Amino acid sequence: MFVLAMRSIRHRPGRFLATLLAAFLGAAVIMTFNSLHDTAARPGVDAVSAETLTVSAGVVGGYGTLLVFFAISSTLTVTVRQRAAELELLRCSGATPGQIRRMVAGEAVAVALVGAAAAIGPAVLGGRALLAVFRNGGQVADSADAVFGPVALLSGVGVTLLAAAGAALLAVRRAAHRRGPRGRVRTFLACAALVAGAASVSSAFAFSATDEALMAPAAYGAILLSVGFATLSPRLLGGVLRGLPPAGASGWLAVRNLRQRTGHLAGILMSLVLFTAVSTATLTMQAVESDAVAASGLVKSADARNLETLNFTVVGIIVVFVCVILVNSLYAATAYRAREFGQQRLAGATPGQVLAVVGAEGLVLTLTGVFLGTLAALAGIVPFTVVRTDEVLPGQTLGVWAGVAAVAAAVTLGTSLLTARRVLRAPAVGAVAVTA
Repeated sequence: MFVLAMRSIRHRPGRFLATLLAAFLGAAVIMTFNSLHDTAARPGVDAVSAETLTVSAGVVGGYGTLLVFFAISSTLTVTVRQRAAELELLRCSGATPGQIRRMVAGEAVAVALVGAAAAIGPAVLGGRALLAVFRNGGQVADSADAVFGPVALLSGVGVTLLAAAGAALLAVRRAAHRRGPRGRVRTFLACAALVAGAASVSSAFAFSATDEALMAPAAYGAILLSVGFATLSPRLLGGVLRGLPPAGASGWLAVRNLRQRTGHLAGILMSLVLFTAVSTATLTMQAVESDAVAASGLVKSADARNLETLNFTVVGIIVVFVCVILVNSLYAATAYRAREFGQQRLAGATPGQVLAVVGAEGLVLTLTGVFLGTLAALAGIVPFTVVRTDEVLPGQTLGVWAGVAAVAAAVTLGTSLLTARRVLRAPAVGAVAVTA
């Protein structure tokens, strides 16, 4: 099966481009921040600088690990589902489920290894640039020199390969049970995340306005709530579609398509929810904190500057990863519908009508994801703002939310429509014949 996996990669490399990109970016982020561990361990680095570097590497490295697994899992799930006919043919030819799992996992690990190797150079440069940011902010002494050592290399390669293997096995399992009942484990984890998130945001009221740790429970609670909503996104999308009145022929067809593909669109909706919640909550709370400190006439402490740097860095990483996941997933899912689009055109639909359906689908996904993400973000923003400034909803929320929603809409609708337009360039008869 290993030889078959390598031949599959060699003959159809375009299929694995999304996984390669996710592995490359993930390994680059993990190695960049874990290089701070190597820098902190270098002789001659003072204790304050070492602590700053270690905390930054630990926090962002943890986020990076989760994002790598999520990114690779999302891309592999779409790819494996599109290979259902191929995998079924292998089963009919005598391949066992274990052999198929090993083949898919072997493909993923091989692609991830290439991505991790390609990320070493950018990670070295990224580590140096990141250390320069800390130096310029006065958070790390100028005597600290950037080091790219074994911690960065082993963590980046190891996490990327383990994430690829685990995500591949999970994707095969999902594809094999795609028609079965929804798992109780997933529902339990979603409810646990919602309960923990509600408890975390509620605990913010136990802090005082001057506590430096005030932002932590509100931010973590918003993240946990967004994870719970994202895990339940297929069910929530189904509920939205049941109560959504179709507008015109394009709207009716879009709602009908979405009802049939809620499971396939779960990864896209999860990305939108997480992106909206984490970005809106973190940026808004950081803006409120910065304005409150400026109004009081105080100077930010070193810990406050570290927290601000980490917040902006985490949001930047999430934006990049979510954009990559959305573009990869939407491109693969839309390009795979070439036969469906061809059949619609042969039945009398014009290319403009097909694009209208795709646009309506993207709009429903965007509105649902942004709405759920906004609920999770507000659950964290309101307790933090009440304690910090005695206001319920800060004025910074609208501007931040508008920017986040605009990015989400541009990525989702832009990728869907551009990919559909590219697919529609092929003659309808050819699209149906090639993919039949």
